[in-house]
Amino acid sequence: MDSAYLISIFLLLSTALTTINASIHIYQNQLFNEVGNAYLLPGGSEGLAASRSSDNSISDGRSFIRFENITFWRTQAAADEQSDKEHGTGLIQAVIFEAADRNNIGGSAYGGQRSICCTPDLAKLEGCKQGEVIRIPSSTDSKWPMVLNIYFGGNDLSTSMDNAKVPIMKTGMYNLFFIACDPKLKGTTMSGKTVWKNPDGYLPGRMAPLKKFYVYMMIAYLLLSAIWFSQYVRFWKDILLLQHCITAVIGLGLFEMILWYFDYSNFNSTGMRPVVITTWVVTVGAIRKTLSRLLILSVSMGYGVVRPTLGGLTSKVLLLGATYFLASELLDITEYVGTINDISGRARLFLVLPDAFLDAFFILWIFTSLSKTLEQLQIKRISAKLDLYRKFSNALAVAVIASVAWITFEVYFKATDPFNERWQSAWIITAFWDILSFALLCVICYLWAPSQSSQRYAYSEDVKDEFDDEEAQSLTKGQSDGDVNLVKQERNNGNAGVSDPEDDSEEDKRE
Repeated sequence: MDSAYLISIFLLLSTALTTINASIHIYQNQLFNEVGNAYLLPGGSEGLAASRSSDNSISDGRSFIRFENITFWRTQAAADEQSDKEHGTGLIQAVIFEAADRNNIGGSAYGGQRSICCTPDLAKLEGCKQGEVIRIPSSTDSKWPMVLNIYFGGNDLSTSMDNAKVPIMKTGMYNLFFIACDPKLKGTTMSGKTVWKNPDGYLPGRMAPLKKFYVYMMIAYLLLSAIWFSQYVRFWKDILLLQHCITAVIGLGLFEMILWYFDYSNFNSTGMRPVVITTWVVTVGAIRKTLSRLLILSVSMGYGVVRPTLGGLTSKVLLLGATYFLASELLDITEYVGTINDISGRARLFLVLPDAFLDAFFILWIFTSLSKTLEQLQIKRISAKLDLYRKFSNALAVAVIASVAWITFEVYFKATDPFNERWQSAWIITAFWDILSFALLCVICYLWAPSQSSQRYAYSEDVKDEFDDEEAQSLTKGQSDGDVNLVKQERNNGNAGVSDPEDDSEEDKRE
């Protein structure tokens, strides 16, 4: 089988499982997998920037991959086949390479059968060393891909690797594989850890820009909070329940951005994600996303504007919110808390699908409710509230169109970059959703900003709504003075068949 194909497939799998892992990759009795004519164990995949000569930050500007306490165990049967006086009775190789050089591992320059490990035939044709990984030097640096050899001695069950450090002098997406070409080493396991470091800290390259991004998001939320709370305190007596909900969402958003920053900052300093902080931040984020969707849905239903309560829909709305919170919490915990090496593609898909389905259901319900609310406002001829809801509908429509367009771009981005070679711009995928959520929140804050006239937008049982006069003026504008207004028409319609004395006298005069 084509070794380049095997390497690519295994690289895809290992990248999917380790890209979001901590920069300190820990291996606990992990088993080598049979791939072609080799046994492979993925050690990690991260974007690393080139080392800098000097740096004044918390780090020294160096970028490297360091091996610590790496130990291999082979089976008892494999050890018993060797003599205790022999040296080099089993070889395991640590191979580090850039994603762009993945085809430099394995293969034959003559176009014959490609293999990861050098076979007797390839040894004659290529001059490679039988029983070792076939390595083709990179066109940019003959030292790469980097190969480190670890030997078993005699009939020992285990062997340890020196605590080596590989400096990174070129920016790229680096991959680490532990490879054994000896068939006798089937069933070999490994323990230990590798430390991956960027010039500015331990954050993986694709995540490093997010630390600075969350600083900007904190500033944005602080500015929004300052503007909103100044109005909130100023017009405290006129605040609507809806505006209390908006305040809660703003507070949760600010708290979430602060927690994300501390999560990434701690990760960058230690190389491990702090489980407690990460759990807190994903929980706060799940609460914020749930409340945001419930807020938009309630507004779309006209809650507090054209209806005092949600009535029989309250339990259904709360049930949908609770279900969405659980789905979002499970997905985010799986994605961000600790490592995800033991989560298969199917397991992640199982968690992503409910979240996506509930989002789609929210959108459908929101726009269905908006349509009914707009229709109700048109029937009641309440122009100010109708104008407010039309602006809100337009903002939601733009947000949904932007979301669909971005999802399309995200699918294209990932489909055309299977090995994460564009890792330096991958952070934008995550950042966009926070930006879109914040932009929509700003629109809602603008439309429902606390003011002296806040109560004008509240639900009122009075038929003669304060907007009726405004609507009546707009309807009667340009008509003759003899025309009756809308209110009078409704009164006359309500008294059909009852003669008005004043009207009768006027009729007598005309006669």
